Amino acid sequence: MFWILTGALALVLTLLLLIALLRGNRDTGPAEAFDLQVYRDQLREIEKDAARGSIPEDEAARLKIEISRRILAADAAAQKGSEEAGKAGVASYVMGALVAATILGGGFALYMKLGQPGTPDQPLTQRLAEAQQLRDNRMSQEEAEAKIPAQAPVQAPDEYMKLVEQLREAVEERPDDVRGLTLLAGSEANLGNYRRSYELQKKIAELLGDKAGAKTFTDIADMMIIAAGGYVSPEAQVELEKALALDPNDGVARFYGGLLMAQTGRPDIAFQIWDRLLRASRPDAPWVGPIRAQIEELAFRAGVTRYQLPPLPESHDAPSGPSADDVAAAAEMTPEERQEMIRGMVEGLSTRLAEEGGPASDWARLIGALAVLGEQDRAKAIYGEARTVFAEKPELLKQIDAAANRAGLTSE
Repeated sequence: MFWILTGALALVLTLLLLIALLRGNRDTGPAEAFDLQVYRDQLREIEKDAARGSIPEDEAARLKIEISRRILAADAAAQKGSEEAGKAGVASYVMGALVAATILGGGFALYMKLGQPGTPDQPLTQRLAEAQQLRDNRMSQEEAEAKIPAQAPVQAPDEYMKLVEQLREAVEERPDDVRGLTLLAGSEANLGNYRRSYELQKKIAELLGDKAGAKTFTDIADMMIIAAGGYVSPEAQVELEKALALDPNDGVARFYGGLLMAQTGRPDIAFQIWDRLLRASRPDAPWVGPIRAQIEELAFRAGVTRYQLPPLPESHDAPSGPSADDVAAAAEMTPEERQEMIRGMVEGLSTRLAEEGGPASDWARLIGALAVLGEQDRAKAIYGEARTVFAEKPELLKQIDAAANRAGLTSE
């Protein structure tokens, strides 16, 4: 029925336009008909003036002869125009073909691209109910992971694998050591063992109890979503809700919250979440790139037809080194105080990279700083994490590898 109605409507519209285009004449007649009427009116006015004596008889006779000649010429032109009025030229036929092709062929092609043939009516209430049903009945975390094809193990340096084995043994001996669990969770993630990573992070959350922050739960959700191939499961959603309850502005939780809405039939809500997050985020935030790559399509799905990506704001990265005041203050410190100040800067940099990410230069600087402080194990763990972060950027990866080599973590 849909195709019959739309096809008939397009055909009728095309025929009306073609008739108007190819008919080639006007209801008002040719233009020369207006000239004839004017000349006849002039002839009558001359006769009236001659009868009243307003003009001499010889002048009136001369004017009548001149106007009569014009009437004869206009009448001949009008007769010729009437004969050709019904004849359409080649240009008219070409234009008619273009009109028909545009309306019939173009309309059909446009609908096949933008429309959904065969789709029944979808009132808003029905779509909202289907979206809610989709959220309520979606796959569990275990089901989603079972659908992910087995991946080849991540190739890591032998030194790094030995470190991970030692870390695993240490965690078995001290299962309540939060720091050890944190390092091992990161190492397992670097090796692609995402399920093991989020299991360790859940253990960390249990040990921290009320001291667990939003990042603790976003780390769990992050690994669960990666393990499920980018799918936000109900179990991952629970962790995201815990994070948002502690910090409603957590960027990772908001990003995945938008992803959940997009996956469950609510692109309108997903677009609103991502658009607000994008406009409020630093340009180097880890979620900015994925959002910018997908939000235009999401806007289209949400019905926002004229969306424009906001320009990237200028980066306000933390300084890459100590300020002049820091250097002056360090000159007056004891060696122990100076070491403590350096350690504080290193920890601050480590925290910022863990929470917000950062350029390769900062990762390289952290690797070198940890090696200088004698924390080789941490430096190796950060090196492994950095290689994962910049795995698809060979030029930046060279910078990371060079820093690790200078720190004695690798051998060229």
